[in-house]
Amino acid sequence: MKKFLTFLLLAALTLSLVACGQSAPNDSNSNAAAGGGSEKGLIVVGFSQVGAESDWRTANSQSMKDTFTEANGYKLIFDDAQGKQDNQITAIRNFIQQEVDYIVVAPIGETGWDTVLQEAKDAGIPVIIVDRMINVAKDDLFYCWVGSDFRKEGDIAVEWMNKELAGKDAVKIVHLQGTIGSSAQIGRTEGLEAGAKANSNWEIVAQQTGEFTQAKGQEVMESILKQTTEIDVVYCENDNMAFGAIDAIEAAGMKAGVGGDIVVISFDATNAGLTMTLDQKINYNVECNPLHGPRVAKLIEQIEAGETPEKLAYVEEEAFDAKTITKEIVDARSY
Repeated sequence: MKKFLTFLLLAALTLSLVACGQSAPNDSNSNAAAGGGSEKGLIVVGFSQVGAESDWRTANSQSMKDTFTEANGYKLIFDDAQGKQDNQITAIRNFIQQEVDYIVVAPIGETGWDTVLQEAKDAGIPVIIVDRMINVAKDDLFYCWVGSDFRKEGDIAVEWMNKELAGKDAVKIVHLQGTIGSSAQIGRTEGLEAGAKANSNWEIVAQQTGEFTQAKGQEVMESILKQTTEIDVVYCENDNMAFGAIDAIEAAGMKAGVGGDIVVISFDATNAGLTMTLDQKINYNVECNPLHGPRVAKLIEQIEAGETPEKLAYVEEEAFDAKTITKEIVDARSY
């Protein structure tokens, strides 16, 4: 009997030790799900993306995914906000709860971020803003920003228009805006409106958002063409809206681009956009470079090394005229 009792005690002790031994891996796994990657020595990055409304946005997302890989020492938690700021705010709060190391946000609009970014700051998580700018009460609510100078992009397009349209008695302009309240829309709109104010012969005959999508750009342009065909220029705030506008122009029996009825101005200079520029359907295309993944990684490396990155980092960009662009330029465009 004593031997049997001793056997039972030993068996119970063995089971207890096995159970204790299993608890550590389970805890580790739950930590990986919550905060992710720390047991592998990975830097965990939570990225909230606007959506997938354009070729530019798709390239921007891919740049992040290609950069923040385990092979490069990162774990990426990617969230698609589907064009809704409320979804982005929820994603940021989830990132905070998951205890990520860095939060990266491509904001839908400029305002409405103070509360959630204060929560990130209180949690000690650096926030890096990419692409569009934000407007917050205190600059320390985000660590740094990297993106394009959208007002400068608009000014570059207007400078080209000043040269190309010089001598015309009247210039009637259709303006297809991007998502209202986004930095790209605000800057590119400011550029055009300043140009129209400075040129008394310029008239913006229609101004409406195409939401940065090809379908909406085509829909809006079709509607405008039903009201008037007296249009000299269509100023599209991204390539996809320009594609839609060109489809609408051609469907109306008119020609877009060089030597055509309507001059087409576009922004982004994606491969597809530059192809249309080479085909002379887009007259002028101002670059907006989406490859922010390596730029953000460089900022994180600086922070990890105890350095302080520049608060605002603007990307150097170009512009392309249909009369001078080459196939080599188009072929070299990776996005």
